[in-house]
Amino acid sequence: MYTVGFQYWLHSSGYVTPRDFIISARLSCRIESSALYSAYELMSACVIYRQLARRGHVAQCYKDVLLARKLHRALCDPEAEADEQQKETEAAVHPGVYRLHYNPTLYRRPKKESDAAAIKAKIDEDAQGFIVATPSFRQQSNHYSVSSSRRLSSTKNKLLDLAFNKASEDRTPPRSFDNREAQPSEDDPYKPDPRAFQRCRPEYASTTLDLSQRPPAIRSERALQLLHKASVLKGSLKAADVAEFLRELGHLQPEQTSLARSDTRFIMLLRYSVENLRQFSHAQLLQVLESFVWLALSPAHSILGQFESELIQRAPQMSLPQLLLAADLWRCLKKPVPQFLQQLYDSVELQHMGVAELVQLVYIMGEGRHCPKDLVGRIETILLRHLDKLEPEEVGTVCLGLFKSQTSLSERAVACLVDKAHSVVGEMTDFAMVNVMKLLRFSHLDHKVWLEVMAQEVPRRVPGMGVMGLMHVTLACSALHYRSDAILMSVAERLPSLAQQCRSKDSCKLLWSFGTLGIPPSQCPDLYSSLVAAMRQRKAEFEHYPEHLLTGLLGLAFVEQFPEDLLALALSPEFVSQALKKTQLELSKDLFTLDGTVGLELPHWTGPRLAVRPREEAAKMLWRYAQTDICQKPEVLEAERLLQDLLGGRQFVCKRMILPHTRSIDLLVHLDPAGIPLPVNVSLETAIIPEKSLSTSHAHKKLLAMVGVRLTEDLLTQMVSSKKDMEPSGLSHQSSPPALLRLEADEGVNQMRVESELATTMPRMLTDTPTKLNKTMVKLAIQVSNRNHYCYQSEQLMGLHALKRRQLHLAGYRVVELNHWEWFPLLRKRQAEKLAYLHCKIYGSMD
Repeated sequence: MYTVGFQYWLHSSGYVTPRDFIISARLSCRIESSALYSAYELMSACVIYRQLARRGHVAQCYKDVLLARKLHRALCDPEAEADEQQKETEAAVHPGVYRLHYNPTLYRRPKKESDAAAIKAKIDEDAQGFIVATPSFRQQSNHYSVSSSRRLSSTKNKLLDLAFNKASEDRTPPRSFDNREAQPSEDDPYKPDPRAFQRCRPEYASTTLDLSQRPPAIRSERALQLLHKASVLKGSLKAADVAEFLRELGHLQPEQTSLARSDTRFIMLLRYSVENLRQFSHAQLLQVLESFVWLALSPAHSILGQFESELIQRAPQMSLPQLLLAADLWRCLKKPVPQFLQQLYDSVELQHMGVAELVQLVYIMGEGRHCPKDLVGRIETILLRHLDKLEPEEVGTVCLGLFKSQTSLSERAVACLVDKAHSVVGEMTDFAMVNVMKLLRFSHLDHKVWLEVMAQEVPRRVPGMGVMGLMHVTLACSALHYRSDAILMSVAERLPSLAQQCRSKDSCKLLWSFGTLGIPPSQCPDLYSSLVAAMRQRKAEFEHYPEHLLTGLLGLAFVEQFPEDLLALALSPEFVSQALKKTQLELSKDLFTLDGTVGLELPHWTGPRLAVRPREEAAKMLWRYAQTDICQKPEVLEAERLLQDLLGGRQFVCKRMILPHTRSIDLLVHLDPAGIPLPVNVSLETAIIPEKSLSTSHAHKKLLAMVGVRLTEDLLTQMVSSKKDMEPSGLSHQSSPPALLRLEADEGVNQMRVESELATTMPRMLTDTPTKLNKTMVKLAIQVSNRNHYCYQSEQLMGLHALKRRQLHLAGYRVVELNHWEWFPLLRKRQAEKLAYLHCKIYGSMD
């Protein structure tokens, strides 16, 4: 235990490291052996050192530290002291050589094999000659600081401090170019090379860095010589020297680059590169950046920010190949540089751009996830000009770049690009083919010829494709509403064997795709079970990506599959709170749909449910959207108007979202068992059967208005005379009230026929009165569908609309659908034909 006098001695002397305190403590206590240090000694030394550091005594007492070390070695290890004197003599002869002396006898012997292995690795590392930076406690806040006797001017030091000593620097690597599209796992056989197109032409050599052609490796001894030379030259280093040193160091073998990066002399060399940044030529600047790629410099390294700023300033003076090469180097470093890319786009002159430069530009746009709007038109023009010259792999790269950058070309340009892909599809790699599918998915273009070819190509290629490729193919099919059993069944047969390789994103999007296209579990029983098992294995990933879980569960709900453990997770308060924080994804709609589905389809459910407030907010949001979009569509407005005319007024037709969680509207109609309309709008509720006090002509007008027939004097006279010839009590007590005339939907129906038949049936409707009415009400949900509700060129409902149809039945509604292939052509017909069609549809549902 330290005495008060010893602590005061330490306070007056000051030491650089806790180890020096321990050495001095043992000297003061006359302990002349190399026994192990106690934890108490180490802890006490740390505390006292911090006190001294705050008071500024450390630098003043460094001589005492050296003296204490020398005395300790003289007492405990005379041979080590002799070696130290010899090294000091050598250092005097060779000034400027940085050395880190290591004596393993001064440290505790490891008790575990793992500790021994770690120390052995450390000794081997030091034996290679690399000087690893071990900053003192005061330097640990800055990973890139170097203790050096070299003195720089105050101005230069300020510049370097800005580059290396940012207190607010984020130590976590920034989001790289690839984070939005995670790379396949190591055991995934589908490992495409997105840069393979750069080997299609020799012109790419001037605009890209070929990562497959690493420069010839140098030995570690050569790297040590370079670092030693750089440390000796110090202030006499010129920009060309720094660039050359870094270029040669970039030739190190990959497994040795980490040692070089941690060497203090290399860190000092980086400082010299910042100091000489403006003296570099364009070629030297790009050469240094390339060396950073081979040395695997972290994208979080602050020095890269200095290089980015310099390149931004030089962009207007650089040529297009140099700008594209710089952008490609940033891509290889995985550092996002949006400001530099904007300078690149601003400097582009498309008139003289070649094929290789165009493809590389689109590739950079895709990796940067952005394309300026003013550049889209020019890109499209030159793309169409060079389209016939593109190689198959370049076609795939262009499609991928447009997809990733969310660049919307005209429909004509996309069609021409896919035509080109179709002409060379046999020479395309799987990766290029998948990229074409991605572009079609983004553009929502149903290129029929390409899709027909995919029905042949995909089954042939599936055995050699991996999870990500299969996922993107099926996802594109679902986005295009293209159900091809040839494609889907071949993928479904392949996936169970690859389920273990699925990320949460893959399994959930695959479930969404198959569910959206209405592939039932009975058709591919192993598919759904294996993907659900993969979801359970990756359950931890849903904490960071809640949208994936909701996507997968909705896909399962489309085909009536409800894994209750995953549903309980998705509806738990903790998960809901986390999901709602991702406001940019609007996950509240997915949660609302999932919760409503559980409420209707799982009556035994006792698990968590969505709270009232998020349900109400989601319903309001969906209704606001419906009012501004769906409710204003011409086919919906026309159906609503004609139904009001047919049934007798606005009070008998209500336009609303019967099941808000299904995200679409219906026209709600209530009928009694006899087919008489009942009001659904409470505020406008009136009786449909005319009162006895109404005049005959008024009653005729009201009923005729229900079917939209023009009332003429001849028709009115005919109807009244027919009424007088009938027995007034004949049918009123012996038969149920007649329903409205049921006319077959026939495009040849004409106004004369409608008026003739109405003149015969209307008098009976006016005179008949029901003796008793069944209190059971028939609720009709009239849906005006469009082609987006169905699979491409098919009558197969898409997943969400099939789910809605099923849940409306569960809720007690009869679904009446106005099919788009029937209703849309009728919109151009006469009103009588449309009324006859609606009449047939409504009352046909009563049978």
